Amino acid sequence: MSRTTVYAARRIVTLNPAQPEATHVAVRDGRILALGDLDRMPSWGAFELDDRFAGKVLLPGFVEGHCHLMEGGVWRWPYLGWFDRRDPQGTVWPGLRSMDAVVARLVAADESMAAAGRGPDVPLVAWGFDPIYFGGERMTVHHLDRVGQGQGGRRPIVIVHANAHLLNVNSAMLRLAGIDAETEVEGVMKFADGTPSGELQEPAAMYLVFKRVGPAGPLAPVTDEGLRAFAAIACLQGVTTATDLVNKHGDDDVAVLQRHCGDDGFSVRLVPAFQAFHGTHGAAAGAAHVRSLVPRSSERLRFGLVKMMLDGSIQGYSARLRWPGYFNGAPNGIWVTAPAQYEADFETYHRAGLNIHTHTNGDEASQVAIDAIERVLARAPRPGHRHTLQHGQMIDRAMFRRMAALGLSVNLFPNHIWYWGDAHHDITLGPDRAQRMNACRSALDAGVPLAIHSDAPVTPLAPLFSAWCAVNRVTPSGRVLGAAECLSVGEALRAITLGAAATLGLDHEIGSIECGKRADFAVLEDDPRRVAPMALKDIGVWGTVLGGRVFEAA
Repeated sequence: MSRTTVYAARRIVTLNPAQPEATHVAVRDGRILALGDLDRMPSWGAFELDDRFAGKVLLPGFVEGHCHLMEGGVWRWPYLGWFDRRDPQGTVWPGLRSMDAVVARLVAADESMAAAGRGPDVPLVAWGFDPIYFGGERMTVHHLDRVGQGQGGRRPIVIVHANAHLLNVNSAMLRLAGIDAETEVEGVMKFADGTPSGELQEPAAMYLVFKRVGPAGPLAPVTDEGLRAFAAIACLQGVTTATDLVNKHGDDDVAVLQRHCGDDGFSVRLVPAFQAFHGTHGAAAGAAHVRSLVPRSSERLRFGLVKMMLDGSIQGYSARLRWPGYFNGAPNGIWVTAPAQYEADFETYHRAGLNIHTHTNGDEASQVAIDAIERVLARAPRPGHRHTLQHGQMIDRAMFRRMAALGLSVNLFPNHIWYWGDAHHDITLGPDRAQRMNACRSALDAGVPLAIHSDAPVTPLAPLFSAWCAVNRVTPSGRVLGAAECLSVGEALRAITLGAAATLGLDHEIGSIECGKRADFAVLEDDPRRVAPMALKDIGVWGTVLGGRVFEAA
């Protein structure tokens, strides 16, 4: 008979209403065998008692339903964000509060590359930049051409924005990509005289750069080193299951995922989603490719998820908004996928039996998605699907009611309230619509299954922080943005565990601590239900347990 281990804890918070708390949990073959107090544990026979968690609190392992594995790999490039950010080695990169500070960090990076013998033909890549904080000033070639003068201005420079929907490049990169005044591609931004400004919005424009230097920053393929760093970050934050919500599923991508997920020392289960937009496959071929990978799934690697996109980023002005549009009068955003094409492709993947997660930020995009999915489901009903709208930042109560009727789930992005809430209040959406951003309460009231997420590396991977944002809805200025949409702590905890698991079709295996499920635990220093709501994000994480294997955070 397999060995049984019983873990003792100060408290076990199960998120199973039939048995909400316990002090001991028995694990056999990576699954939960029994739950209760010590007296119940002998009912399944002999066991080994492990009391290393005796002073800790166990919760179900956190499930990050929308992130990207490059959270671990982006740190090989300079960070240019507004907020301080800690890398996997513990180094804090101070936020940059002026365009001159951004240029100075790039100059230092260029000089470091030159000193290391990396010639001017090697691109300088950086990430995390966000112009929404710079008082309306947009980065252009005039800023970036101040970098690399010691190399004669020859080094191509590629800056990936924090939202990963925009790039900035210098004149050298424009020349290398063949982008000039005659380039007529949507998203290639231009000065009044018609010459390119160096800002490129959304995939069609960004591809002009990537086809010359390869995907960069958060959009680059994951590497062995990056995947190991991601797993370390996940363990540090209590995450036992995480998505890679844009993955090309090429041979190299699949090989690196299988290599690490097949290692017993790898501490996180991965659910990669096939990139079904601007890819190398048409929808029919893409669906067949994903289905061919499903049999290669394992306990720690699950294929079968599909990612589609309709619009872009609100703070990047590439999201599609309904009337009255952008508060500051900016033109409406970009369709990453044309609505008619979206509906056709969605139906192909849906009929193939796959679950589709759709990126919609603006309310016009969410409306288009709901309309299209309603028509597809009328033509091809499929009870029990787990189709999900991702981000859905401007979904209102009427749309949530329609989503509930269609069986749609939502994975909202409450971190946005902290990182961009003030900007949306003052600049992009205005005070009225900003109150209903990421309307978690409205989703639950309408009966829509709810998850919340970080979109790492757009914001740091940290489910307790996401829960903190959903519970408190506070901005850096101290404004509470939409108090009527706040969640309780219990509701937020469910959204980062069982709720997220449900959107992935894994709630029968993970998301709560109950007999028969995977032995996945987040090991915390305190009970999130028993601290002040404003202290939720500060609870320490000791580590995780994944399928009965214990991992202590470094």
